[in-house]
Amino acid sequence: MAATSPAPASVASNPRRLLSGNEAVARAVWESGVRVAAAYPGTPSTEMLEVLSGYPVADIYTEWSVNEKVSLEVAIGASMAGSRAFCAMKHVGMNVASDALMTLTLTGANAGLVIAIADDVGLSSSQNEQDSRTWGRFAHLPILEPADSQEAYALTRYGYELSEQFQVPVILRLTTRICHVKGLVTSGERISQPAGSFEKNPRRWVMVPGNAKARIPLMFEREKSLRAAAEASPLNHIQAGSDSRVGFVASGPAWMHVREAFPDAPLFKLGFSCPAPVERIRAFAATVEKLVVVEETEPLLETELKAAGIVCHGKDILPCIGELSPDVLKPAVARLLGEPTEALATRPAAVFPRPPTMCVACPHLGVYYTLAQLKNVTIAGDIGCYTLGAGHPWNALDSTISMGASMGVALGLDKGRGAADQDKKIVAVIGDSTFLHMGMQGLLDITYNRGNVTVLLLDNRAVGMTGGQDNPASGRDIHGGEAPRVNFAKLCEALGVKPERIRVVDPYQLPVLFKALREETKIAEPSVIITDRPCVLIDAYEKLKPFTVEVDKCTGCGNCVDLGCPAILVTRREKVIKPSGKEVELQFVAIETAACTGCGLCLQPCAPDAIVPAVAVQTINVMKKH
Repeated sequence: MAATSPAPASVASNPRRLLSGNEAVARAVWESGVRVAAAYPGTPSTEMLEVLSGYPVADIYTEWSVNEKVSLEVAIGASMAGSRAFCAMKHVGMNVASDALMTLTLTGANAGLVIAIADDVGLSSSQNEQDSRTWGRFAHLPILEPADSQEAYALTRYGYELSEQFQVPVILRLTTRICHVKGLVTSGERISQPAGSFEKNPRRWVMVPGNAKARIPLMFEREKSLRAAAEASPLNHIQAGSDSRVGFVASGPAWMHVREAFPDAPLFKLGFSCPAPVERIRAFAATVEKLVVVEETEPLLETELKAAGIVCHGKDILPCIGELSPDVLKPAVARLLGEPTEALATRPAAVFPRPPTMCVACPHLGVYYTLAQLKNVTIAGDIGCYTLGAGHPWNALDSTISMGASMGVALGLDKGRGAADQDKKIVAVIGDSTFLHMGMQGLLDITYNRGNVTVLLLDNRAVGMTGGQDNPASGRDIHGGEAPRVNFAKLCEALGVKPERIRVVDPYQLPVLFKALREETKIAEPSVIITDRPCVLIDAYEKLKPFTVEVDKCTGCGNCVDLGCPAILVTRREKVIKPSGKEVELQFVAIETAACTGCGLCLQPCAPDAIVPAVAVQTINVMKKH
């Protein structure tokens, strides 16, 4: 993509557009005159920056930051400089950025600053299900909660007005359903916001204890004003209903679910949800027989209302996990009212199980195939598409905690091992983007504290798990332009690893990889093995001629199946009795040549040499990103 590319086609020319929530937020950010936007990719938030990167660079600077903390700091700096700024991340990203956030609440914002946090309710692509509304209460910041794409657009624009009115960063809380579901959006045009200037004011911007103490009372005064604004805000309003037996309080997608499940019930809809408009909700509660607070996932509002003396129901009848769809709401409310629930319960049709797996020819396949062959080893994993190595057929990860945690966990496994684990080898597996995000500090800790750990650094030149975005290791910026590329071997050496303990290998060469792992895990000092192959989904990957299986040569050994490549299909299974009396299952295979990329991984474990180049094949381009 050229650095001067026009606005994306999906948001050009037509004022009424079919947009996802992420696209709607990006449109509103651009229209609001934002000059700087930064993010680290993370599902379900990624597309916001991807869309923003398509707008003219003369309008807005965009970047993929190395992690969420840095992205927020970039946005803070832009706001300090007098330019409207935007930052986006998924829910766990704020765990990384929170150090900056908790001081930002004291300094406040200069030019408008909106922070979009996308919660993954239901854990479609996350290691936990946390509720980002907590940050608003923790940091004394306002929260806006859209319920659809149109509201995502409108509340983003309003967020900049609110931010500048109160000199406060504003949290835009999204969920996966809002981020990825499309809806019709009526939008406007960009309103240019000229940049101001940075005004030196150490008492505001230099947060040493003496200065910070003086700003804490200002934070609480601001919160009082924000609470009054929330009480008066038209974003919080009552939708009348004829059946007053149960009234509901809800925000975001939960409001949509309540509206669908109980169209005749009174409903208090929250758009400006923090600080909560407690007094207006109190008045609403007096108009219904029972009040139910519907919130995904934590009972934050419910707890506040109960503390204010408002009788209500919430997590006593509703689950704390997952989305609160009508199928969940209807039986819960029926039980509350003492009504039968049998007729309300619906069972979704059974879906054939399809566990997630790696792509055809993924360079991580050989890594996990090799790790699975190692004996007496403990493997600390990390966050990325390579986390799939924990699954079948590899079963080659023993832990996955958080971004970059493989480093520290591996060191802890080493230093905390008991007598039973004295002879075990400790391996940490981490991807290139994850290493740059939060793994470098962990490796420095390993070298500084002389850990007996072998690190597998999987360099596939992309943030593979979120769609192949670029990072400092890819050699390209967010626009696809040339950028400095990190040399991982030199970086690891700078972090304290001895040059002779750093190896760069081709993960498609299984014997070389196995030899490197076997040798490095025997040496009681830090070592790094860097696997160097591009992700199959990016343009840097070069597809070769595919392979096929000569059926008459296949002995059913199943060695190729253990690679886990989706292009290898088991066509027939047969149980036989070995001369030793042991029963084994033979797996006879075929290769889907239309999907095969010709990486050659399957050739190497094939005992009977039954895998050969395909002579003719129907080619389909399923691997490239367009």
